[in-house]
Amino acid sequence: MDFGLVLQTDPPASAVVGLMRRAERKGFRYGWTFDSAVLWQEPFVIHSRILEHTEHMTVGTMVTNPGTRTWEVTASTFATLNEMYGNRTICGIGRGDSAMRVAGRKPNTLARVGEAIHVIRDLAEGREATVDGTTIRLPWVKDGRLPVWMAAYGPKALAMAGELADGFILQLSDLYLTEWMVKAVRAAARKAGRDPASVTICVAAPAYVGGDSPEEMAHAREQCRWFGGMVGNHVADLVSRYGEHTGAVPEALTDYIRDRHGYDYSHHGRAGNPDTAFVPDEIVDRFCVLGPPSAHIEKLRRLKALGVDQFAVYNMHDAKEATIDAYGEHIIPALRGDAPVPE
Repeated sequence: MDFGLVLQTDPPASAVVGLMRRAERKGFRYGWTFDSAVLWQEPFVIHSRILEHTEHMTVGTMVTNPGTRTWEVTASTFATLNEMYGNRTICGIGRGDSAMRVAGRKPNTLARVGEAIHVIRDLAEGREATVDGTTIRLPWVKDGRLPVWMAAYGPKALAMAGELADGFILQLSDLYLTEWMVKAVRAAARKAGRDPASVTICVAAPAYVGGDSPEEMAHAREQCRWFGGMVGNHVADLVSRYGEHTGAVPEALTDYIRDRHGYDYSHHGRAGNPDTAFVPDEIVDRFCVLGPPSAHIEKLRRLKALGVDQFAVYNMHDAKEATIDAYGEHIIPALRGDAPVPE
């Protein structure tokens, strides 16, 4: 199993770069950032610095979308980073939640996402693509490679990820839902004539390493409760589209948002978000990875057995450095078979 670190691009950008450098030293192979231009700083500027100050880390967006940048600009940006640093980027893409809504726009349609996947990948790898009716190519791209991974929850999006994307990003670590969604992605890949194993599976969720006393677990939950609210935005979209109790989306995903009342994006992705009080402890425990190193190792081994290739740690809480270090010293070696499970 590979490991990634996910950060918001909060200022100062030097702190983001520093955490990514620390993560690489501790065994993380991937560095991811949000892409929401109003809420946080421009990720691609910071990606350039991360790539310059790391040796092997692959850097990507978790996630960009096809609505806030034109597709040739997105492709050119990734291709430029790849030319400078040697094909060390991934384009994580989705419909766009905070990036679109904060700017007063609706998330992109799945059809638009699917078209963008083809265009961005083709242009970044030096092939022709049609944008707004005009066929173009980036003539300076030589030997470019850009995997495009798609974030998804609902049945149509999961099918598209399996049919088109190089990887699937699932933003939660619930074992039941992971199994259900991975099966859906792989079934779609198989139906499309693709090798299901060719689609990389990335689970991304908050991880908080600490003790297992009631007090320590309560603190960890409060630091990560924001994540249930963030996922809840996507779940609310699914409920509005498919309805409840229809079988299209598992009730294990939709039930908990019944007490959700609005959402203020100024607190998006931050510990202490007041709009996430509706998220129960059970959801925090299911969606996140909490407790001592042994608990992380146990859950991650179960995720690995479900076909997860990478676990990407959302690191937005009060123990950023400690979490990176604990993963590097105990959890990553155990998942790679280099160390025993700690007590």
